[in-house]
Amino acid sequence: MNAPKGGMRRLLAVLGLLALFAVACESNAPQDFLNEQAGDAAREADRLWDITFWIAVAVFVLVEGVLVFTILKFRQRPGREAAQFHGNTKLEVVLTIIPSLILAGIAVPTIKTIFEAAEEPDNGLNITVVGRQFWWEYKYDDLELTTANEMHIPLGQPVVLSLQGLEEDVIHSFWIPRLTGAQDVVPTHDNSLIFTPEKTGEYLGQCKEFCGLSHANMRLKVFVDTPEEFDAWVEEQKADAAAPTDSLAAQGEEIFLQQACAGCHTVQGTEALGQLGPNLTHLASRSTFGGAMFDLDEENLRDWVADAPSMKPGVLMPSGTKELGLTPEDVNAIVAYLQSLE
Repeated sequence: MNAPKGGMRRLLAVLGLLALFAVACESNAPQDFLNEQAGDAAREADRLWDITFWIAVAVFVLVEGVLVFTILKFRQRPGREAAQFHGNTKLEVVLTIIPSLILAGIAVPTIKTIFEAAEEPDNGLNITVVGRQFWWEYKYDDLELTTANEMHIPLGQPVVLSLQGLEEDVIHSFWIPRLTGAQDVVPTHDNSLIFTPEKTGEYLGQCKEFCGLSHANMRLKVFVDTPEEFDAWVEEQKADAAAPTDSLAAQGEEIFLQQACAGCHTVQGTEALGQLGPNLTHLASRSTFGGAMFDLDEENLRDWVADAPSMKPGVLMPSGTKELGLTPEDVNAIVAYLQSLE
């Protein structure tokens, strides 16, 4: 006999949920914070998770076991009413004291972890993180450089992130699962995250607070470099943009500076001093753009310059062809210029 349509739909829904859970447990998933932690804050959070999870499992098994036993043992039977415990003072006291003791026990490692995570180190690398719709700005306060979406930090040195929200923006949430926990980025209110990276590599993160049409498109990358690699990166980033040597790129620079681009973006060493959009001084040294959503290649850059809103809904950048009146030749020239910004 064929299963009813309603039953089949429920079966498919359950299978779909199981598939989602299976994907979430993938050991190589970029947002998996339960495996391969690469920062002390993430490792301590995982340790606390292990403690509370197994306590929760024990409580669940015990409570459900007692519940099933009670239902069977004291159920109503022919000739006998179900037993009642209402007003049993001793039982109520026990059921109050036991959960209180469990919560008090969990509070000890929890509070310890919270205070340790908030302890600011003496030799920390201070970075101000500004959340914007829909990208991240990083200001290296001690190094006097600004970049966007891709953060570089040195292995083994504590990192102090000051999370700042703009008054005209909305709430975001900064999260790098394998390095540290999540923290809200609230307009006019400063929060902080402190962690020490323990493994070199590339780590993905994202905004965890729904912040508009492109919330899912607000990602980020963190590169943990060796100290030598980080110092070289800093030296490169602090330099002004080199003047383009290619004729097409030079034409693109001229168009870039004449258009609204220069009013929104900064390119060090030029007249472009805008603060609304990402700093583009060394754009070509990054692997992604657009909130770390798109690979930085010629095709994606061309589509972005021509019509960014079609690639990322809600983005504040205007359409180059529809609103700024750029021709295909103009777009190609600007792309050539952007690719020269190494």
